[in-house]
Amino acid sequence: MAEDRFAPFETLLDQDRALATLRAATAGAEDGELYLERCRSEALVLDDGRIRNASYDASEGFGLRAVKGEVAGYSHSTEISEAALKRATETVRLAVGDGGGTMAAPPAGTNHRLYTDADPMADAGFAAKIDILREIDAYARGLDPRVVQVSASIAASHQEVFILRPEGGLVSDIRPLARLNVSVIVEENGRRESGGAGGGGRYGLSGLIAPEHWQPAAREALRIALVNLAAEPAPAGQFDVVLGPGWPGVLIHEAVGHGLEGDFNRKKTSAFAGLMGKRVAAKGVTILDDGTIPDRRGSITVDDEGTPSGKNVLIEDGILVGYMQDRQNARLMGVAPTGNGRRESFAHAPMPRMTNTYMLGGDADPKAILADLKDGIYAVGFGGGQVDITNGKFVFNCTEAYRVKNGVVGAPVKGATLIGDGATALQHIRAIGNDMALDPGIGNCGKAGQWVPVGVGMPTVMIGAITVGGSVA
Repeated sequence: MAEDRFAPFETLLDQDRALATLRAATAGAEDGELYLERCRSEALVLDDGRIRNASYDASEGFGLRAVKGEVAGYSHSTEISEAALKRATETVRLAVGDGGGTMAAPPAGTNHRLYTDADPMADAGFAAKIDILREIDAYARGLDPRVVQVSASIAASHQEVFILRPEGGLVSDIRPLARLNVSVIVEENGRRESGGAGGGGRYGLSGLIAPEHWQPAAREALRIALVNLAAEPAPAGQFDVVLGPGWPGVLIHEAVGHGLEGDFNRKKTSAFAGLMGKRVAAKGVTILDDGTIPDRRGSITVDDEGTPSGKNVLIEDGILVGYMQDRQNARLMGVAPTGNGRRESFAHAPMPRMTNTYMLGGDADPKAILADLKDGIYAVGFGGGQVDITNGKFVFNCTEAYRVKNGVVGAPVKGATLIGDGATALQHIRAIGNDMALDPGIGNCGKAGQWVPVGVGMPTVMIGAITVGGSVA
């Protein structure tokens, strides 16, 4: 990828001298890189008619890494200078030690551009953004007299990345990110409930702050809040569950995706370790991690090691066929990197991470899937969740769910949690809808203290016999 898409590397460091220092740091290593980053971000939050937060942050720094076998030396600094780089070299050399290693082949180049270079924060001035948030507040309150509180937020960032390799290759990328969210609280007869909606991606703010985007988001937030206002206590027990399309794919991300990251499998701490080529899901289940979808929140033109992102099949027709890999774990496992080496910032070393993880659609009519649900739960929205990578056990909170009996969607239920393990849930998938959808651009993924933007998706699916935590029916 050409490095002339924005201010060149030379504005930060002399490239020849930086390369000489990098080579000294990685002499005898098997891999390594100099990662330079500049990032600016803005966040505005209007809560209950008042600006609660207005922040602007700018940061820059570098991370220097040398890798040998399973060991990596990493040093980072907010001071981008030759002196700081030389000091960092002393630290990363500790990982290399004595003895020579063979430097791994560099990543392949790419000319693909998955998103704009434009700064999303420049699409509107500060005062205009505040006015839009106030418009959202007034609009949401005018939708229903039961609305007692509104929160609206706009966030955007512009990240510039340079990755210098020991063989002399220089990779660069600009990563815009924008998001708008609306949440409302409604009250009736002393009971309060909330709902939220929004989304974004790797593009400008102009589309998000247009009324044709935020008005539907406000209406959707209100709809969810009113659904919860009418919700009954969720039943407890074991039920068949139908998951709606789109954001419920977060269950795939957590319960399955993390278990298919290369580091957990190399160390044999994943529930999927040693199962390559084996059946791990019902027939028809195909799951991908795809960082190449234009403009999506989880997409990356190149990962944070310089490897072009990929469209990687993880499970194909129920058979485990691939893991997500960074360069170090791929080399140790004897496979190719998949473009999944990601880091939160220059202050963090890369590791295998998801991008946009989703299940492909099947051929079933979603209405027919619901009609086949005799006694169960229809889960449309999810909040927080937890998963234990070693055994795949998960707990997910439903933010919008309904009781279904004899194929008829009944009253909404509140307090439902889905409890199970990823491997069993995959095996118990009974029907796959033809309505695969991606989430609206709201995903964040945490791993080892690092957060990165991600995407999820899935079609309507029926999963048999999941434990539902709630109240006794």
